[in-house]
Amino acid sequence: MARMKFLCDADRCIDCNACVTACKNENEVPWGINRRRVVTINDGKPGERSVSMACMHCTDAPCAAVCPVTCIYPTEDGIVLHSKDLCIGCGYCFYACPFGAPQYPKVGNFGSRGKMDKCTYCAGGGGPEAPGSAEEFEKYGSNRFGEGKLPLCAEMCSTKSLLAGDGDIIAQIYKERVLKRGYGSGAWGWMTAYHQGIEV
Repeated sequence: MARMKFLCDADRCIDCNACVTACKNENEVPWGINRRRVVTINDGKPGERSVSMACMHCTDAPCAAVCPVTCIYPTEDGIVLHSKDLCIGCGYCFYACPFGAPQYPKVGNFGSRGKMDKCTYCAGGGGPEAPGSAEEFEKYGSNRFGEGKLPLCAEMCSTKSLLAGDGDIIAQIYKERVLKRGYGSGAWGWMTAYHQGIEV
C-alpha cells in the first residue's frame, strides 16, 4: 500500500508562496491560519534556502501519540487526519509536532480558541461526514484525494520543488535530482539529519 508523503526540494524552492495561496484558496482557510507556510533559512546570506512546511503526515506521528482523545489518526494511505468532533482543543498536538502543523483557529484565552486545524493532504476530514459533502468541506476543506488528485499546493508549485504522492516514488525522484546535481552524499541537510551519505 502506498504511503502519501510531502517533500520539499530546498534547491528548487524560490519562496514564491504559491503553495500557501493555493492551500488557503482551495480549502477556504480562515485568516490567521496557514496550513502551509514557507520558511527561509539564512535569509539574505550565502546558502539561503526556502522550504515549504506543513503537516508531513508522519509514519509515527507525534501529534497522534499525545492526543488524549485519539482524534488524530493515520489512514490506510498514511495520511494523518483529525476529527474535529472528538477534538477538545487542548493543544498537545501543537506542542508535539516538530513542524508546527496543528493550529488553533482563533487567538484568545485557553478554551476559547476552538478546535485544532491542520493540513488534511486535501483528503477531506476525519469525521462522519460523507466524502465530498458540503459539511465535510465546511469543517475540513477540499477532498481532492477522493477525486484521485494530488494536494493543490504541490500541483501549483511552479518549480516542482514541492512533491506529493507515494513516498517511494517521491524518494526516487529526489534521489535522481540529487545524483543529477552531482552532490552525491552532499545533498543539503542530508548529513545533518541522517549522519550518513546517500547510497548511489
